[in-house]
Amino acid sequence: MTGIKIIYNPDSGRQILQKNVPLLKEILWNDYRIRADIEGTKGPLHGKEIAYQSCIKGYGIIVAAGGDGTVNEIVNGMMESGLSQNTALAIYPAGTVNDLGNYLNIQKSIHQFAHMLYLNKSIKMDVGMAGERYFINVAAAGLLTDVAYKVSSEAKTALGKFAYYLKGIKEFPKQVFKPIKIELQIGNAKEEKEILFFALANSPHVGGFKHIASEAKIDDGLFDLLIIESCQLKDVASIFFLILQGNHVNHHNIKYMQVSEFSIHCAEDILVDVDGEYGGKLPMKFKVLKDALRVIVPKE
Repeated sequence: MTGIKIIYNPDSGRQILQKNVPLLKEILWNDYRIRADIEGTKGPLHGKEIAYQSCIKGYGIIVAAGGDGTVNEIVNGMMESGLSQNTALAIYPAGTVNDLGNYLNIQKSIHQFAHMLYLNKSIKMDVGMAGERYFINVAAAGLLTDVAYKVSSEAKTALGKFAYYLKGIKEFPKQVFKPIKIELQIGNAKEEKEILFFALANSPHVGGFKHIASEAKIDDGLFDLLIIESCQLKDVASIFFLILQGNHVNHHNIKYMQVSEFSIHCAEDILVDVDGEYGGKLPMKFKVLKDALRVIVPKE
């Protein structure tokens, strides 16, 4: 191990990082004689730049301390450096949703997290590309996908997931009867559809739900594509109820498949969400980069 860089978002986790990040550095040195450097993000895309420079400088591990958006920025910096195989990512989940951190069973105890860094066990995981932007857990568009960046940082900090639900309830009636006309292209096959929503997932955990992409694996070279086709309000309600139970993939208005590369074309101005952040607009090409990133995980 050639040193640890801790990149944290001061606005994440109800300010818990203000206390835990310096403590993590102290524990790493006092208990394990591992040096760590700390740097807080100061605005959009700053985490990406810090991560890029940290890879160039040869850090062995970059700790992404914050929510899914912070992790996404850091992943983009690591991937753009071209050195993501030399530097491992460790996720300290301190945001509102923390999908990938929860899936990997990363502990929020700062002592357990420090011990995980000391053990330095890593696995390789796939990384996705949505256009020119990298993502590690989900890319999505359609119904409610813009909620994450419509909710203010203050509301996320004060209300947690409740802020998302409030915003979602508010937006739901406006969007539910607005199907999106798309052309889905997988290989040479093209298909026109009217849809409400699609999600491309790397892990089963998406948007705080544990079973949206029930067959997803982070290292199989495939992403799980879930499409909710245009349907009536009563069908949408039943689909979301089934999603809560994890029994939705066989619903007649849902298409579920595994893909390594595909494109979605659309005449409308539809925003794409990547790991909870704005990722551009359709049309867009999506693809998987297999085993593109090393991630530190608990030994067990």
